[in-house]
Amino acid sequence: MITKEQIEAYFADKEKTLVEAVSRLVSIDSVEGEPAPGAPFGPGPAAALKEALAIAQEWGLTAENHEGYVGTADLNGGEDALHILGHLDVVAPGEGWSVTQPYSPKLVDDLLYGRGADDDKGPVIASLLAMKAVKDLGVPLTKNCKMIMGTNEESGSGDIAWYFARHPFAPATFSPDSGFPVINTEKGSLRPTFTKSWPAQEALPRVNWLHGGIRTNILPGDASAGVEGLTMYDIQPVARNVTARTGIKFTFANEDGVTVIKAKGEASHAAWPEGGNNAITGLISLLCALPLADGGCKDALHDLNALIPHGDCKGRALGIAQEEPISGPLTLAFSLLEVTDAGLKGFFDSRAPLCATEENCLQVAKAAFEGKGFTFEGEQGAPHHVPENSPFIQTLLRRYEEYTGLKGECLSTGGGTYVHDIPGGVAFGCTLPGFDTHLHGADERVRVSDLMLSAKLFTHIIVDLCA
Repeated sequence: MITKEQIEAYFADKEKTLVEAVSRLVSIDSVEGEPAPGAPFGPGPAAALKEALAIAQEWGLTAENHEGYVGTADLNGGEDALHILGHLDVVAPGEGWSVTQPYSPKLVDDLLYGRGADDDKGPVIASLLAMKAVKDLGVPLTKNCKMIMGTNEESGSGDIAWYFARHPFAPATFSPDSGFPVINTEKGSLRPTFTKSWPAQEALPRVNWLHGGIRTNILPGDASAGVEGLTMYDIQPVARNVTARTGIKFTFANEDGVTVIKAKGEASHAAWPEGGNNAITGLISLLCALPLADGGCKDALHDLNALIPHGDCKGRALGIAQEEPISGPLTLAFSLLEVTDAGLKGFFDSRAPLCATEENCLQVAKAAFEGKGFTFEGEQGAPHHVPENSPFIQTLLRRYEEYTGLKGECLSTGGGTYVHDIPGGVAFGCTLPGFDTHLHGADERVRVSDLMLSAKLFTHIIVDLCA
């Protein structure tokens, strides 16, 4: 059929081709924008989709734009045996870039920098290049491999839902939007909204407002509050004790008679809250240690401090902590909070293991919040799991070990990928274990050698499944 040596020989001079194609996509700002005809997620994702389809056509693949939601590239016209799912939208670049600007791709040694180089434009190009390799090598196929390129993965995956409402699933699907080896288990989700209101109070000292968090799925590194009736000199000794206990640092300013407290922690993805230090819960700890006047706001803050205390990333205080061997422990990140003089609204993001049910998770959390007078609204999302002994996963692991020399194994993640709702789908590639791509951060990067390895590996897998 085809050998590893033939595939290696084909890719011997393809690195420049890959880097140039990835750079074409990274040069496009494809953050979600206002919808327009043919561009349901804005002009940026639409432009990236147009360019990716142009590359696919240049490489001899059959390309089609599906009303701006997704684009597809096909190897032949046969029945689909394999779907590869990647996305072309990106998160906002943020600040702190130093090697290059976000949409000016730059190659430094083996590293290609730029927003989307890793997530997920580089892996999309590696997949398309693998399809081009199968075509150029003349491998006879009995079934089709289809690359599906989405435009809304970072903001809800409405693109994939739209596509699969109109087209069937393939027997095998992988998304090169995570890491190697194989991620066959994705935790379920619980992302509720909780509120509480109270009569505005005149008594001092009081909290006038609090703001924390930027997105539901990010554990916040910054939060701030305005306190009236206490000076920064009153608060600083208490803050020093809270800093010693939590690691959260506080700064102060006086604005029109209100002491503004800024809390600084460390942000992280909500799926891995233990990797950060939550500024919201740290700030609540400080406010609960201050001599505030009695009232609804004080009571609500103390209730939150009891329900989700600082450092509790597993839902122990809520009574929902649990774990099992395959997917690991439940995690919880208090991610958003807005407080006014008359009420609050907050969110947390919990990733639930395979053993979690509505009875032992959602209903328990709901009862805990409602027991303290909060409203609590939200649904629990199901986990995703594909048995490790499936022939598809065994094919991926076998080829992974052959091409990398590393142990192939199945992993679990608290993050969600494109395949979360795809029957039998797994995440596979494109980063080798131990490498930090600066995902969603400044100076996002990908190892070109990892992309080249992925392209070779994907080539052999396409042949395994479609020939």
